[in-house]
Amino acid sequence: MRVDLFDFELPENRIALRPAEPRDSARLLVVRPEKASEDRIVRDLPSLLEAGDVLVFNDTKVIPAQLNGTRRRGDASAQVEATLHMRVGPDRWHAFMRPGKRIAAGDHIHFGHDGNSCFLGQLDAKVIEKGEGGEVLLEFDLSGPFLDEALHAVGHIPLPPYIASKRDEDERDRTDYQTIYAREEGAVAAPTAGLHFTPELFAALDAKGIERHFVTLHVGAGTFLPVKADDTANHKMHAETGFVPQSVADALNAAKARGGRIVAVGTTSLRLLESAVQPDGTIAAWSGSTDIFITPGYRFRLVDALMTNFHLPRSTLFMLVSALSGLDTMRAAYAHAVDTGYRFYSYGDASLLFRADR
Repeated sequence: MRVDLFDFELPENRIALRPAEPRDSARLLVVRPEKASEDRIVRDLPSLLEAGDVLVFNDTKVIPAQLNGTRRRGDASAQVEATLHMRVGPDRWHAFMRPGKRIAAGDHIHFGHDGNSCFLGQLDAKVIEKGEGGEVLLEFDLSGPFLDEALHAVGHIPLPPYIASKRDEDERDRTDYQTIYAREEGAVAAPTAGLHFTPELFAALDAKGIERHFVTLHVGAGTFLPVKADDTANHKMHAETGFVPQSVADALNAAKARGGRIVAVGTTSLRLLESAVQPDGTIAAWSGSTDIFITPGYRFRLVDALMTNFHLPRSTLFMLVSALSGLDTMRAAYAHAVDTGYRFYSYGDASLLFRADR
């Protein structure tokens, strides 16, 4: 499909720079097949679902994956920035480097910021490979939990570029840009639909008889990359790693068997579930990497509804929601959101989308 079909106008003042307070006071646009969109708030979620429905959350935890460093090549040096996006070994990460033209395979990079560092004053890495678009494979001189500790010492939270271009990261982002249930470290970006949940909202969902289960997909920096191709067939998705426990697979299969709906909280949960689903529509325990790219025409086999934030024009995520609810429906819903002041992107408001073909 032509990528320009997924374009729309978004005023700059619709981009949220801070989340709603409290979290569950954010607005919620409800989109159902062949019905007018409904303006609600996130706190209304229990009344929009039925007892026996299941919410599936991504419990990945954002790490301080953005690193400022100095590239050393002989006597020459240059300031560079790395954004880690996928771990491939105890001491190895794929990363995006800026400026990419200053990096070559074999370069050594020393990381640290604001005069702070760790482990005798250094965190060093070597560039093992260099790919396209500034992507590299870094091998660090620390491994496993020692590397994790070092990243927490020298790294900072990689705010999305549409926020970072307007303000600096601060201490508040360390909590704002993390779900209350985050526990599995490894994400470079937050599963932002989950940012709206509070203990009080969880209690209300429990009282309604709505189950919740957790899967893990470590969100990579590739989620922020623009689609540069003119046709969706020519866009390459970056892989992300995740897993679905057997206990969760059993619970979801039981819910489907009794007629309950599977509601993914966030596009990352949806992409992982649709990666793990079997040809017969059941889901099995799953572990690995996925680069699933969902565009209109995709046949959903497990997920019935999606709670998600509002996404960028021409993005893979707007393509995904258009596949779920229909392109014309989503273009109309987004036009309504813009006209009525909904807040967009990671710290913005949310939508609850029901499948058009269910």
